[in-house]
Amino acid sequence: KDIQYVLSYYYNKLEYARFDSNLGKYVGYTAYGVKNAERWNNDPSIIGGRKAQKETYCLHNIGNWYPNM
Repeated sequence: KDIQYVLSYYYNKLEYARFDSNLGKYVGYTAYGVKNAERWNNDPSIIGGRKAQKETYCLHNIGNWYPNM
């Protein structure tokens, strides 16, 4: 089962940064987003926390989603 955890950040309906569990890092889409993505990617506690979110949220709830698809 392939599971992807994506956390997107928006301001004024514009996505400026995103964490993608398949990449294992943040990606910035605006100048502000790139600046923050670099800062977040260089902090092991932030990256570790996001990777843990995939397991605590996605994998924990997979039994609720797949039977309904």
